[in-house]
Parts: sequence; C-alpha cells; structure tokens
Amino acid sequence: MTRSPIPGTPVGWPLLPLPDAAGRLRFPTVEESIRERIEVILRTRPGEQLMRPRFGGGLENFVHEPNTITTRRRIRDIITESLNRWETRILLDRVDVLEAPDRPSHVHVEIAYRLRRTGAPADLRLSVALEG
Repeated sequence: MTRSPIPGTPVGWPLLPLPDAAGRLRFPTVEESIRERIEVILRTRPGEQLMRPRFGGGLENFVHEPNTITTRRRIRDIITESLNRWETRILLDRVDVLEAPDRPSHVHVEIAYRLRRTGAPADLRLSVALEG
C-alpha cells in the first residue's frame, strides 16, 4: 500500500476493491459487470488499448458528426458490431439510436439484450453528444 496525501486514508491499486467496515470485499454482480463492460466497449476508441488495436466502439469519434439519420445508423451499426464481437455474455435484441428532441446535439441510445447464461432481459440507455 502506498502513502496517501491525506494521513490515515489508504491508497490501493486503482482497480482493486477495498474492504468495507466488516472487512468484506464487494465485487460486482454479473449484471453490473456486463453493464460496465458495455460502456467500456462503446466508449473505447479502436487503437486505444494496448495489445488489442481493434477493441472498442469509439462512440466519441462521432462528436463532430451531424445529427442525421445516416449518422444515427452508423452509430447503431457500430454498437451492434462491437457488442456482438466483444461482449459474448449477452444476446442483443435491439439497438435504437434516437433523436433527442430537447437536445438536438445529442442522440439517445437504447440497448436491449438478454444474458446468455440465464436469458434474463436487461437494457442500457446512454446519451451520445454530437455537434453538427
């Protein structure tokens, strides 16, 4: 353990959980893990991870694109392709990329999927900023 700039506050490895007051470690559930992984996949630009140059969806690459039907279709296609390739614990049911009527520079993404192991349905919603 390294020294913290604030006395008495432990600093651990950034990706490891710290024990709670009872000394137990809390790890994410499968559902939480999948949700986190989906967000990582979609927000990672291809070429950003070492040793995995094609990993990721790169939604940030659309920041300067116009909010058109063509852009929304490209976003949908990239999400579908990225999740089918990189998150094998799910079965995609639907990916919708919709205009945000109250924010024309954004699109809303709705992803419906099922857990491959149990068939339990789940969904994830996020917003992608465009400036066009």
